[in-house]
Amino acid sequence: MQANLEVLEGLVRRLDISVPVDQLETEVQNRLKRLARNVKMAGFRPGKAPLAAVARQHGPGVRQEVLGETLQSRFGEAVQSHQLKIAGYPRFEPKVSPGAATEIAFSASFEVYPEVKIEPLASGKLSRPLVTLGEADISKTLEVLQKQRRSFASTSEAAAEGDLVKFDFQGTVAGEAFEGGKGEDHAAVIGEGRLLKKFEQNLIGLKAGENKSFDVSFPADYAAPNLAGKTARFEVQIKDVQVAVLPAIDADFARALGVEDGNVDKLRAEVQSNLEREVKRRVQTKLKEQVMELLLAKSTLDLPKSLVALETDRLMKMTEADMQSRGVQTMKLTADMFTGQAERRVRLGLILAEIVQANKLVAQPEQIRTLIQEQAQSYEEPEQVMQWYYQNPDRMQKIESLALEENVVAWVAGQAQVEDVVTSFDELMGRA
Repeated sequence: MQANLEVLEGLVRRLDISVPVDQLETEVQNRLKRLARNVKMAGFRPGKAPLAAVARQHGPGVRQEVLGETLQSRFGEAVQSHQLKIAGYPRFEPKVSPGAATEIAFSASFEVYPEVKIEPLASGKLSRPLVTLGEADISKTLEVLQKQRRSFASTSEAAAEGDLVKFDFQGTVAGEAFEGGKGEDHAAVIGEGRLLKKFEQNLIGLKAGENKSFDVSFPADYAAPNLAGKTARFEVQIKDVQVAVLPAIDADFARALGVEDGNVDKLRAEVQSNLEREVKRRVQTKLKEQVMELLLAKSTLDLPKSLVALETDRLMKMTEADMQSRGVQTMKLTADMFTGQAERRVRLGLILAEIVQANKLVAQPEQIRTLIQEQAQSYEEPEQVMQWYYQNPDRMQKIESLALEENVVAWVAGQAQVEDVVTSFDELMGRA
């Protein structure tokens, strides 16, 4: 068996593989003999069909099977011999052998993994949010939880921000009614952004039983093309104005949020613990985003087209499945929509793998357990969730990948210049 390696353009390589015909036929005959012992064929008892008849019926399939396995085996041996790291899958093509047909020749074309060059990271600058949680942050979070469990009560007062308004409306453009421009018993909370801002503002100050006419200009990029950039005249009739009633932060409120004994102090402690986990996650995410951008800027490598194609296909299928699961009518997706994202993911994957290997970074068992615990804490039965992770190798592999990412981020942060920036909780959450 010969396996000559040829270097083509970029990362593409080609191996020429020759398999002796007599060796191939010997294995085909051996398999046909084994098959003949039990094969069922019309006109013969099981295992009694002549070898020639078995060969006529099953020979082509067995020969293809043996050839495929032999090529894969020979290809694997050649890859080991040349110490190649294969990216993607090889493409086998038959070749015409000169002279006597004593060999079957194939060429296998494939890509190899690139060399990844990473410049020194000492000049890289990273900013890490430094957040100190205070009682005010806990109180604000409790207020959000109160609003999530609010009720509404009718009032004779004028509508204000945060009130629930029920109304009928009729809209026209240039005096003509338009589709979706009429509604009865419509309800919206002023300030939640479910209506156009100009429309909401015109509801403020109105009481139940009052009417009002006003103009609203639709933005040029409005979702409904027939209204984009146009001005509509609306007539509204206010049917009811309701003010929000927040539940008291008491034992019942605490029990409703899972604190069985209703202890409000325990509720605040749980809220603080949840916020601390969220702060840690957000800080890590922001640092990781900067680390990835730094690595992309400091690294040079060729991208294997085969890996990009595989990742593109994976992203496209994942998007299709997600759209179908949400009942969204599947639009025509093309590979071009995902190529840029796929290239970025493949590039980062190769860079991270190089750092992990070069610096012998490993995910420690206690690190993996901590990550699983953090994932499980948001569920009612954390221990069951932890068992759910440990019982499945695929889920454990995902957690291990997260741990390795954390280790890469820590390694890069140790090489680059990191500035701790005092940040409020609201700023970290993007609410400032």
